[in-house]
Parts: sequence; structure tokens; C-alpha cells
Amino acid sequence: MTPNKPDAPERIARYILDGLDRQDAETLREIATHAENLAAWKEAKAETELEEGEDIVREDSAEDSSLPDDVPKKAGVVVKTINDNQYYYYQWREGDQVKSKYKGPVNPSE
Repeated sequence: MTPNKPDAPERIARYILDGLDRQDAETLREIATHAENLAAWKEAKAETELEEGEDIVREDSAEDSSLPDDVPKKAGVVVKTINDNQYYYYQWREGDQVKSKYKGPVNPSE
């Protein structure tokens, strides 16, 4: 009995899936390892950039009833400056990692 081909996540672009379909099993494993390493690097880079440019606006946002469902009540709100523009981010710690989620621009009219 031949195993069924796994379903691809909808978020992966078709051109990436087409390229993956043309690879042998060994190359796919190398790609998977590279993708994991790249994801870890991007997370660490984003965390460092956020920590370097942040100003804590409100340490405890538990009273904020407008928190998105995927943001814990313990999250604080920080300001991150990117390309001379300021943005609010929710930020919280999960174990050894600092997690963040975009909230919106500091000045919505810009």
C-alpha cells in the first residue's frame, strides 16, 4: 500500500510547493533543517530588534479588555520604532522566549 501524499498548509505559496515536489527525500530533509534554523534565527532577530528599540508604555495590560484572544493578560504594551515610525506591540514572556504581537501604529494618521 502506497502512503498518501501529505496535504500542504494553505499558507505556503504554490511556487514553493512546486519546488519542494521536485526534490528527493534527502534534499527535503536538508531543506527542513534549514527552514527550522532560519525560523529560529528570524525569531531571535525579531526579539533582539524589538528589545533594542522598545519603550515600555504600560507594564500591565490585564485591565485592557480589548486584548486579542491570542495575547495573554500578562502582556505589556511596548513602542517599537521602525524606519522613524512608531508602532505599539503587545509583549510577554513564554518560558525563555519573549513573544510579541503587533497592535497598531502609535500615530494612526501617519
